Amino acid sequence: MLNSAPSGDPDHLLLDPEQKSPRAQRFEEELRSRVVGQEQAIRSFAALYEVALAGMNPPDRPIGTMLFLGPTGAGKTRVVEAAVEVLFGNAAALLKIDCAEYQHPHEIAKLVGSPPGYVGHRETSPMLTQENLDRYDATGTRLTFVLFDEIEKASPSLWQLLLGVLDRGALTLGDNRRVDFSRAVVIMTSNLGAQEMAAMVSGGIGFGRTARRSDDTDASFKQQLRSTAIEAARRNFSPEFMNRIDKTVVFEPLDDEHLRQVLELELRAVQNRIMAGSGAKFRFDLSDAVKEFLLDEGTDRRYGARHLKRAIERLLVAPLARLVASGQVGYGDLVDVDIDGDASELVFRKRSGTADTSASQLVIDTPERAAAVVAIATAVALSTAIGVTAGLAHQRRR
Repeated sequence: MLNSAPSGDPDHLLLDPEQKSPRAQRFEEELRSRVVGQEQAIRSFAALYEVALAGMNPPDRPIGTMLFLGPTGAGKTRVVEAAVEVLFGNAAALLKIDCAEYQHPHEIAKLVGSPPGYVGHRETSPMLTQENLDRYDATGTRLTFVLFDEIEKASPSLWQLLLGVLDRGALTLGDNRRVDFSRAVVIMTSNLGAQEMAAMVSGGIGFGRTARRSDDTDASFKQQLRSTAIEAARRNFSPEFMNRIDKTVVFEPLDDEHLRQVLELELRAVQNRIMAGSGAKFRFDLSDAVKEFLLDEGTDRRYGARHLKRAIERLLVAPLARLVASGQVGYGDLVDVDIDGDASELVFRKRSGTADTSASQLVIDTPERAAAVVAIATAVALSTAIGVTAGLAHQRRR
């Protein structure tokens, strides 16, 4: 705790350790706009980013090592992708290791390369190279995200390999090259404890729709979920492995309000996909009844948010694609989506008299429009050049 400076002393200024830098504040706000209901994970990422900005991470360890626990479909991988998307503008700008591909000890050679004397030495490039770690740059801050997805599925040989990375921030490849992890954030995800957590949660695994509890009951319940998940991880991993993890984050099931926010994010992603695609650019609008219908169809106890995405693709995206392909929906149209009387299927209508209005909000570079723009720009440039030349000639005559 900071000691207050004597009042009136101009040589002492009271500092505020709770004040965040504008970059860190912007990063946290952008991350919160992309992730629903996982405040602990958001705060953990924001804290690590501040350490990276200040350059105060230990020089012989990664910037941070985190273990994400929770049921499938709870958003563990999505949080990492969202953080990378905020920093690099691309959700794929991370080094992702699918641990299900490394269930046997000999497969570890794909990560570090075969040592001398073994088949494959110097023949294939390993994944965990310094070049791959340094591929991306976070707006001037050298920062890399390394994700080991579903770490519990990998061979224990991979866990042993990570001990040196988590402890010393370094890795030696099969050809004796050294890889520096001191500017990396290492995240591991796992579904350990998911079955035990499902037994505790009414509504099921992942994004199962749960009823709200009182604040005291909710806090106690979350602590029970956290303890259950961490205990499952401790039973599976060695004490040496768990002791090298800086932060363990347990992802919680989302309630109805959180699910509605997730639905809005997915619908926005579909609209952005339409606007950025090569087909017709149009807008769609869903009634509240349709959104509830998608939530009912897309909420599954076993598959979490992934089932919601599949429901949107099947019930909304596929019919819209058929409408575009058949020529019923075109550039600048506005499609209203409602539900029929017996609430069994969606009804699509093109709102009359709104095509021009919606079209004015769209930016489309068709070949005809591009050619027209080029022609106008060329004519303006030629006219300007002719005018300048004529003016210069007139001055010379004078």
